[in-house]
Parts: sequence; structure tokens; C-alpha cells
Amino acid sequence: QVQLVESGGGLVQAGGSLRLSCAASGRTSSIFSINAMGWFRQVPGKEREFVAAIRRSGGEMVYADSVKGRFTISRDNVKSTVYLQMNSLKPEDTAVYYCAADTRLGYSASNREDDYAYWGQGTQATVSS
Repeated sequence: QVQLVESGGGLVQAGGSLRLSCAASGRTSSIFSINAMGWFRQVPGKEREFVAAIRRSGGEMVYADSVKGRFTISRDNVKSTVYLQMNSLKPEDTAVYYCAADTRLGYSASNREDDYAYWGQGTQATVSS
């Protein structure tokens, strides 16, 4: 089992920045089973959508087109933590942001929700116009 806890959400004006963090915990064997970690977001009444993902080994990254050039995903394997640096924020970035862990060893970083076995509780990010 892997537990994921997000933090760093809040309220920011358009054009501003936020940095989200997601810390993974659990047995050492469980932590090492994580192949990749991703960020998704959801607004009320809409489906959850992919934002970014990064592989634990090698650092392969993938981004949604809507955030390319503005958001940066990174990882600290020693701390078992993944970050999402969000710059040039827009009101349409307002959402609950979820961290997720993919334990399918050997696969590329995925943008598919179904590929992620573990999920955090989410953190709200609100961008005012």
C-alpha cells in the first residue's frame, strides 16, 4: 500500500504561481514499486483530467498540452516526493489537484487515469481573475 498526501494548494491571482507537493509513504517495498507519479485535476461537473507525469527512474516527463510551458513536474526520490510548479496561472487552472502513483514497472509515464493505482485526497488550487 502507498499513501499519498498533497499540499501547497491555495488562492492566487492570475499570472501568479503555486507549487504543489505530493509525499508518498508506506513500506519501503511499496515505495520502490512506484514506477511513475502523476498529477490530475478536476473541476465540479467535469471529468478528472491529466496534467503531468514523471517516471521515478530516468525522469521521463509528459505534460498535457494545456499546461506545457507553464507547469513543471519534478521528483525527489530520496524524499519520495513529487512536485508540480505551476507558473503563469490562469483562472481555468482552478481545480482540485490530485497526485497519483503508477506501479506498473517498466512502462512509460502515463496520461491515463486507469494506469494509476494509488491516489491522494486532493488539494484545491484557485486562480482569481
